Amino acid sequence: METRLSLSRYRLLVLLCTVAALSGTRSHVAAAGRSCSDTRQVYAEKGYSTGTAPLTQISGEHLRLCPQDYTCCSSQMEETLALQSERDFLKAVEENSQFLLTTFTQRHRRFDEFFRELIDLSEKSMNQMFTKTYGRLFTQNSHVFQELFVELRRYYSGGSVSLTEVLSDFWSRLVERVFSLVNPQYQFSEDYLECVSKHAEQLQPFGDVPRKLRVQVSRAFIAARALSQGLAAGRDIVNKATKLTADSECVRGLMRQWYCPLCRGVPSLRPCHSLCLNVMKGCLANQADLDTEWNNLIDALYQVSEKLEGPFNMELAADSISVKVSEAIMHMQENSVSISSKVFQGCGNPRPARSKRSPKESGGGGSWRPFRTYAPEEKPTTAAGTNLDRLVTELKERLRPMRGFWVSLPHTICNDEKMAADVTNEDRCWNGQTRGRYLPDVTGDGLVSQINNPEVEVDIARPDVRTRQLIMELRVATNKLRHAQSGQDMDFMDSEEGSSSGGGDHVERYNDDWPGYGPYSPPYSKPPRNPASNPAKPPRGRDRNGSKWNRKNGHGRVPSAAGLLTFSLVPLLSMPVMVTVAPMWR
Repeated sequence: METRLSLSRYRLLVLLCTVAALSGTRSHVAAAGRSCSDTRQVYAEKGYSTGTAPLTQISGEHLRLCPQDYTCCSSQMEETLALQSERDFLKAVEENSQFLLTTFTQRHRRFDEFFRELIDLSEKSMNQMFTKTYGRLFTQNSHVFQELFVELRRYYSGGSVSLTEVLSDFWSRLVERVFSLVNPQYQFSEDYLECVSKHAEQLQPFGDVPRKLRVQVSRAFIAARALSQGLAAGRDIVNKATKLTADSECVRGLMRQWYCPLCRGVPSLRPCHSLCLNVMKGCLANQADLDTEWNNLIDALYQVSEKLEGPFNMELAADSISVKVSEAIMHMQENSVSISSKVFQGCGNPRPARSKRSPKESGGGGSWRPFRTYAPEEKPTTAAGTNLDRLVTELKERLRPMRGFWVSLPHTICNDEKMAADVTNEDRCWNGQTRGRYLPDVTGDGLVSQINNPEVEVDIARPDVRTRQLIMELRVATNKLRHAQSGQDMDFMDSEEGSSSGGGDHVERYNDDWPGYGPYSPPYSKPPRNPASNPAKPPRGRDRNGSKWNRKNGHGRVPSAAGLLTFSLVPLLSMPVMVTVAPMWR
């Protein structure tokens, strides 16, 4: 009896094992036999041949990147899709950074065209007004003014030009011309005129106008050039930062999140949002390290643009050149007797001209007409029909969303519904292995934070050389902009010590710098500098060591600035009839 029971149990056990075995075989056969039609269709829609694509799922031992489960991908398909994932990634980076590149490119072009046209308009305005006011006297000396604008353009274009020296040379050449014109009854040699220009700072024949014009023009031109160069630097840096090459570990992560679902036969399944973030943060770790210096550049561009529409207004500065120069000439006309007497005392008595010329004979046929500046509603516009206020407003609106761009780029890409599942869809997304919740935490930003990235293996001990170079470029551009905010040109700080480059808010500000710009009028002005504290202008082409003053003075010494200002009236009384000479430029 017991033998029969044992035999029955044995037969039952064998039967159960046989059923289990048959059931398992049917399960594997069922899995292997699932259709790959959806995968083949999507694969074909991407432009690839389905010649190597299985009709039904096959064993996945051959896979290198995707889970080695039953799959609809051959080895060739996996390799092809890995390359496709890299292209998709680079395209996503390019598309999401396009607004940066477009903004910097377009804004740089518009500001550059605008600033150059302002300089052209300023020169054109001066030529028209001075020709109308001074007639042939201006046209005969127009090269002095042309040279000024040539140098201003060269400075703005990035040339190695000192604005202080440019303006100093201009006033030196101008004082020689005007001094000859207000003294037509004398004949002046070139050496004599050099003596005049050398001591122009002591004589101050143009009053305080050269100092004020230097501040206005320097601050505006320094800021304009810095903004233009900063926008160009931003454009170039974006261009370089978005020209990526994905390494093998990045490609592995990209493939696993985007195309392994396709190989599993569920092409519509999107990667979980957190999975996408980890992959993107690993692939864009170096770009995230640009964030601090990038934000500094954006802030500096914003601040300089605000300066340009306020106290460093380029439109007002360009418009003021002709007005200030005219004021300077008028000042010298009105004080020609006093100025000439000091020159004669210091440089010696000039030789009388062969024949005395009247102002009319000298070409001064024009009559004085006061110049006017533009009212706000009459601001000059470029061919694009804009003005500085509009350009700055548009730029600031575009700069605001640029802060934090590189850190937020992974989020921007993963927020695209074509790239990843919605953050609320945490249970029905691809987690890297199958459909379900993604459990690992999202890693931090930047290279160092990727040490614990579960999706992309990043060597944090080897900082990217290219990224380091971009960081340095960002710092250089930012430093130029920050110095420009205080009217300083980095290229000439060693020789000009800031204030000579135009001065900042803490150096020189004047109540009448910007007529009509009340909110920006400072509450104080710095006392005039001691003229004697400034070195004489360097020679133009030959030695100008001051010996002419010593040689021509007749007293055996060079008179001090104070001596010139308090000279005796006796020499004046013994001079020719200077008092009766009418100003030539009226």
